Amino acid sequence: MKNTFLSTLLLIIIMIFFILTPTMADVKLPALVSDGMVLQRDKEIKIWGWADPGEQVTVEFKRKNYKATADNDGNWHVMLRKQDFGGPFSMTITGKNQIEIKNILIGDVWLASGQSNMVHYMELHQDRYRQDIESADNDNIRQFLVPENGVYTGPQDDLEGGSWKPVTRENIMRFSVVAYYFARKLYERYMVPIGIINSSVGGSPAEAWISEEGLQGFDELLATVSQNKDTAYVNSTNREAAMINRENFRNQDPDLGEAGEVKWYDPAYEPLNWKRINIPGYWEDQGIRDLNGVVWYRRTINIPEDMTSVPVKLYLGRIVDADNVYINGQNVGRTTYQYPQRIYEIPEGVLKAGENLIVVRVQNNFGKGGFVPDKPYYFASSTDTVDIKGYWHYKVGQVLKPGPFGRSITMRSQPVVYYNGMIAPFTDYSIRGVIWYQGESNTGRPEQHDDLFPALIQDWRRLWNDPDLPFIFVQLTNFMDVNYLPEESNWARLRESQRKALEIPNTAMAVTIDLGEWNDIHPDRKKPVGDRLALGAMKVAYGEDYVYSGPMITSASLQDGKIVLTFDHVGGGLVSSDGEPLRWFAVAGEDKEFSWADAEIEGDQIVLTCDGVSDPVYVRYAWADNPDPVNFYNEEGLPASPFQIEITK
Repeated sequence: MKNTFLSTLLLIIIMIFFILTPTMADVKLPALVSDGMVLQRDKEIKIWGWADPGEQVTVEFKRKNYKATADNDGNWHVMLRKQDFGGPFSMTITGKNQIEIKNILIGDVWLASGQSNMVHYMELHQDRYRQDIESADNDNIRQFLVPENGVYTGPQDDLEGGSWKPVTRENIMRFSVVAYYFARKLYERYMVPIGIINSSVGGSPAEAWISEEGLQGFDELLATVSQNKDTAYVNSTNREAAMINRENFRNQDPDLGEAGEVKWYDPAYEPLNWKRINIPGYWEDQGIRDLNGVVWYRRTINIPEDMTSVPVKLYLGRIVDADNVYINGQNVGRTTYQYPQRIYEIPEGVLKAGENLIVVRVQNNFGKGGFVPDKPYYFASSTDTVDIKGYWHYKVGQVLKPGPFGRSITMRSQPVVYYNGMIAPFTDYSIRGVIWYQGESNTGRPEQHDDLFPALIQDWRRLWNDPDLPFIFVQLTNFMDVNYLPEESNWARLRESQRKALEIPNTAMAVTIDLGEWNDIHPDRKKPVGDRLALGAMKVAYGEDYVYSGPMITSASLQDGKIVLTFDHVGGGLVSSDGEPLRWFAVAGEDKEFSWADAEIEGDQIVLTCDGVSDPVYVRYAWADNPDPVNFYNEEGLPASPFQIEITK
């Protein structure tokens, strides 16, 4: 009995000791400081982390020791001396525990950020870049893909995961296409390891990436930041919106295609009173007016026997907004929003030789619904294709009744959220510069972008403590319908805002007015975007005397009744890329009623004449959503930037 009492007493004493004794924390490192990392050459390198207050930490790198003591909050850091490029190296961090970081390279680190056109990864464009994917093998190009993480409450100390990945056949599928070709061109030029920190989110506006301090002067945005810090307010607003939308959904009539005992995608279903419609095309353009809801499409397609025993993909272009695809009654693909290319891999055993029933359920919430024209629509194997364009049959399954719409606070549209969660955690990580592809989400407010974009550049330079940090960005490409009359355009206005940002030192812009697609906000030709960004970096970050841009307007003057335009970045000379007269020049008087002008190349200048405007005041070039095709280039094959300029007299 006595031994049992003493044992119990001893156990209680031990438990009290552990409760009262502070837990000894292991040394911890940020996510970026990890195996495979690329460190910035020719700059001091900060290595930081967390430990117990007062804990001694030693960082051993290339046979040198760097020592630090954790402060009262547990933060510690050391500064490595400037390093030449090379590797691989290892690093050992020792405190109460020991961490070894392996396979470190020293080279140039670039932050790649923006919205969906920077997000778009190789897998989404694998048909165009298949050869480069198949041959991908370069350990000297690496990407750290920052996990998407918007935060309302304030800057975060660390990322929510992520790891460094080298270019391999498997890894490249998740590499940003633009950032990869940017990195590849730099590596081929300088043979220096390139690290890409890919921190980008589709649909995000510029203000989402700026710190609260960087938004000083934007009172409306700051008010939103302050309001969003109240998590109770955000949660209650979103709960109320969800409740309204659920009630609206309950009040809708059911989708007839899914309501019956035999579904419309079932091969046993007998189609009655289905009408004819063309694919591709929008149903509003084919006799169905103002329908938001669900339309079912069906067609029987003949498949050759040799396609039934090999991998087959179904290319369904783009569909507005969402789709479910069935072949012979089996669901083979589903996409919930309009932007992705539909490429569905058909499971083995679904297709059969001869007739196959394809049924597509399309749901559209507003605007034109259906199949986007000028996109691929076919089955494909490695040796054969079967076209599926042409006449199908359709039937309306559901008509959405208008009702109240609950407006929630959507994370991706809010200011500072991606700075807090996806930039703030690594502003201590030395970088060579920034590449930026964004703007589509700010086209509704192009005038605000005039101040917002420079604020972002200056904010990031402040955060990295580098007033000359190179910042290379993409000007918006051409998109939407071509208008053959001079027009006002928010897209053109935002391009002008981007062009004017070049007044900020150590910036460059990749003009992409020739790389867009009228029917796709995510154009497929992304390698030239990366290549043109690399040209800008060669000039701004690497100091090469290089023709890195197409012609940029510098002045417009009136001489002998003609308008004379002067440019820089003319390179080997101004040219028409197709030998035809230059297009998309327009002139206006004080009233800003623009008329097309005739344009002639005279040396390094453009001379305009416009009989329709007697007293010209303004000149525009390529001022439209989609001035396609442009033909104004320099001899190096780089397109001129769109612009608006006032004529000096």
